[in-house]
Amino acid sequence: MELGADEPIGDMPVNRYEIAAAAPKPVAAEVAAPAPDSGADPVAAASEAAAAATSLESLAEIQSAYEHCELKRGARNFVFADGNPEARVMILGEAPGRDEDREGRPFVGRAGQLLDRMFAAIGLARTAHHADEALYITNVMPWRPPQNRDPDPAEIAMMLPFVKRHVEFVNPDILVLMGNTPCAAALGKRGILRLRGNWTEAFGRPAMPMTHPAYLLRNPAAKREAWADLLEIKARLGGAT
Repeated sequence: MELGADEPIGDMPVNRYEIAAAAPKPVAAEVAAPAPDSGADPVAAASEAAAAATSLESLAEIQSAYEHCELKRGARNFVFADGNPEARVMILGEAPGRDEDREGRPFVGRAGQLLDRMFAAIGLARTAHHADEALYITNVMPWRPPQNRDPDPAEIAMMLPFVKRHVEFVNPDILVLMGNTPCAAALGKRGILRLRGNWTEAFGRPAMPMTHPAYLLRNPAAKREAWADLLEIKARLGGAT
């Protein structure tokens, strides 16, 4: 009573360790049916689904209906893209964060606000109507990973067919790989601090790896390098025919 135990449950004390050891295995566990599509290859299913898309709109519908990615179960919203699909510059980010998951649009939190300011400095904006001044923004992952963790290789692999199809439909002049996850998806490489600032090719297009704005918020000194990368993109756009 002094310890607050004022309601008896049984007449005899119970050794719960003994019960746990002696408890028979539940019959349901023996006969449980496999999960739906447990034998399906998620990457093959993604490839088949992405190939069926005939436009950005149908790609969004098909990808949002894809059931093999567990991240979908815990996300609030499917985050597809933002900006002008006619843009010459397409930004491929990593995955939605809390703000993006809430609003259903990529790069709308603090990192997204910095991204907007960065590209505004070279005359580009997601709200611009003219292709020469516009940005189109998407992520490798359309669903937020728990606790903003990095997507694992299996998750990246199953989204890669959708990313490829997405790039095909937008057909940008320049692809910006914003962070490690898009570099892993598009280049098969990580190490953004080594990769950034060096032109490469991804999905058959010129690509510039850049450090993610979230990294720049944590490391303001790196903004100088990011500015150099932006100037490279501006020069490439000016020299493109």
